[in-house]
Amino acid sequence: MQNGILKYVSIFGVLILTSCFYFPISTIGMTRTNSKMLLAAVGLCIYLMQLARKRDGNISKDSAVLSLWAGWVSAITLIAVLYNNTRDYAYASYIVSMWVWIGAAYVVVNAIRWVHGQASVRLVGNYLIGVGVLQCILAVMIDGIPAMKQWVDTYFSTSSEFMDRINRLYGIGAMLDVGGTRFSVILIVIVIILMSLNEKESRKLTPLYLIAFIWIGIVGNMIARTTTVGIIIGILYLVYKTQVYKLHISKTEHIRLWIWWFILIIIALVTVSYLYQTDVTFRHDIRFAFEGFFSLAEEGEWNVASNNTLKNMYVFPENLKTWIIGDGYFSNPIHIDPYFTGKIIGGFYMGTDVGYLRFIFYFGLLGLIAFTILFCKATQICWNRFPNQKDLFTLLLLANFIIWFKVSTDLFPAFAIFLMVDKEENDACEKRISNDTATSS
Repeated sequence: MQNGILKYVSIFGVLILTSCFYFPISTIGMTRTNSKMLLAAVGLCIYLMQLARKRDGNISKDSAVLSLWAGWVSAITLIAVLYNNTRDYAYASYIVSMWVWIGAAYVVVNAIRWVHGQASVRLVGNYLIGVGVLQCILAVMIDGIPAMKQWVDTYFSTSSEFMDRINRLYGIGAMLDVGGTRFSVILIVIVIILMSLNEKESRKLTPLYLIAFIWIGIVGNMIARTTTVGIIIGILYLVYKTQVYKLHISKTEHIRLWIWWFILIIIALVTVSYLYQTDVTFRHDIRFAFEGFFSLAEEGEWNVASNNTLKNMYVFPENLKTWIIGDGYFSNPIHIDPYFTGKIIGGFYMGTDVGYLRFIFYFGLLGLIAFTILFCKATQICWNRFPNQKDLFTLLLLANFIIWFKVSTDLFPAFAIFLMVDKEENDACEKRISNDTATSS
């Protein structure tokens, strides 16, 4: 009994550790550092020592390739900044940021291995799902319990004044578009795992994964509507893999999946409708989360305020130099450059928040291409290492490029944690699952 309790306590501890990696936090008194950096300080030393002891060199080669392209991003950034004589070094240290993510991820994956005796893509995915569910629970509690909100705002750096001004839900480290992009990753992980369940697992776990998908989809959208990217990709993937569009589903587990999907969606709609009628705060939050659907129902057209704002942010460079090497500004220069004499525009540089355009204005197409190749290389490495999970990393890459149409945040943290999973260990886990499937059938 004691071992069982210790096991659950350990699992919860690793869950918190995963959250500190995936949704980094800063507490009061932590100046210019956060939980991700603290984890990296431990992880990088251990990781580099392990690389030195590796005989096959596979991981070292993969790390060298990623470092090369991250180094190019940093180098092109420095060229853009120096050529344009600016002081905006936002991506000049991207190679350092990449290794910080890798170091922090290494600690998390080793903690998972320590508790479970192994680490696999699915097990890491389950921890990410658990973190997503937990963060959404925390967001609802912070929004609905004043004492909880006061405690979080007192001890964690949450930018509470800004969040209160925009009246948006937030968790502990999970907020705004960064939170939305990482919720999108979690939703993609859920559908990938759903499609990998065998018959025995499907009977037990399908409703739990679907509940997590719906819960994160709803509350995640209240935090940031970027979560919608993950919802759409996830649902389209389920439709494609189960071939439900053909109205003829052959596998029992796929039939079970859609039966549970419709049951849980009906329950969710009934619950949302009740809360919408009885809770003013919930009504505001759900209207924000699904503003387009409410607009379509009430006005007959799809109308989302942020999308209308985004349309005005599509401004393009007017000279060849900017297209090639950028203007050297990622942030609004009036906040970082006392010698800036150009046109003053609110928001980010050139008044745009669009990811692709911010990158082009910052370090031009040269930087954008190098940055794009970095993510393509990370995806390729994951393909080669985990061939049975190719769909996962393809969808993550797709989500990253789609999100750049809206904001400039990237999904390297998601790649980093999976890159720390050992190939042989993951293969052994897959073989064990395959044997269980054969036995159950």
